[in-house]
Amino acid sequence: MYENLDIITIGESLIEFSTDKPLSYADTFTKFYGGDTLAVAISALRSGSKVGYITKVKNDGFGEYLLDAWQSEGLDSGQVKFADFQNGIYFTGQKNNKVEMQFYRKKTAASTLCIDDIDFEYIKSAKFIFATGFVQSLSLSCRETVREVFKFAFENGINVGYYPNFRHTNLMRDEAVEMFDEIKDYISHIFINTKDDLIFETDSPDNLIKKLADSQIENALIIKNNVGIWALDGTETSFLELMNFEPKDLTGYTSAIIGAYISERLKGDSRLEAMKYANILGYLQASKTGAIRSIPKREKVMEVMGQNL
Repeated sequence: MYENLDIITIGESLIEFSTDKPLSYADTFTKFYGGDTLAVAISALRSGSKVGYITKVKNDGFGEYLLDAWQSEGLDSGQVKFADFQNGIYFTGQKNNKVEMQFYRKKTAASTLCIDDIDFEYIKSAKFIFATGFVQSLSLSCRETVREVFKFAFENGINVGYYPNFRHTNLMRDEAVEMFDEIKDYISHIFINTKDDLIFETDSPDNLIKKLADSQIENALIIKNNVGIWALDGTETSFLELMNFEPKDLTGYTSAIIGAYISERLKGDSRLEAMKYANILGYLQASKTGAIRSIPKREKVMEVMGQNL
């Protein structure tokens, strides 16, 4: 029997090398790890949830680093498998007050994830399953895995969360829509940042809410950078203005907010209370460099929330 988990995320882990200088001038980088679903997992974990992660890594020095780091975090990585392909890497720097990124992620170990790698009894141990459109885009086998896991979770009464996040893919809109159509009937919660949206073709949260209602997805979290967060629950909508600040690094910002929001909702918090917590966590995360390294722990978020009451 597996330990009961709050959340399981499925995706790609990457080695992150970050600097606060332009990539062309940087002499040293800080090593950590990144990836959209991994950021969701760590954000939820640091917010107090029990979290599992499913991926594949190469059994090399970087793979050893990842597994050791996740164990130190308390992330359940018992379902992480090995593959004879490289671990993805990306570099992130700062240039002219903007983030610059360079990815090296072709034919990664994570892209070989397939349905045979999934232990469905492990999936049944969670309250919430999460994946992204980016994970679907990694390979045909990843696409099938997301679809079948979502279907299984749906059929077993497990919440299914999805963040389209096709931003760093080369997909055309019709391909992204096709992937979304494969899994939309299984989704209980959708998370959208208007800057990443390839599916609904609108940056208006009000229009998104209408389109989501038409698609019969009742639970949603919509983020519009520098503006606010909208939470949809059936016919009820809540709004919260985002913290007013100049972000240092927005890498992983949306995923950090998503993980925090899921964690708080699973604890029983209202939409608005979960949004407030996620808002502060996102502000703290984006005020420093590094997608996951900068995600604060619950104690820090609660301290800042108290200061902003």
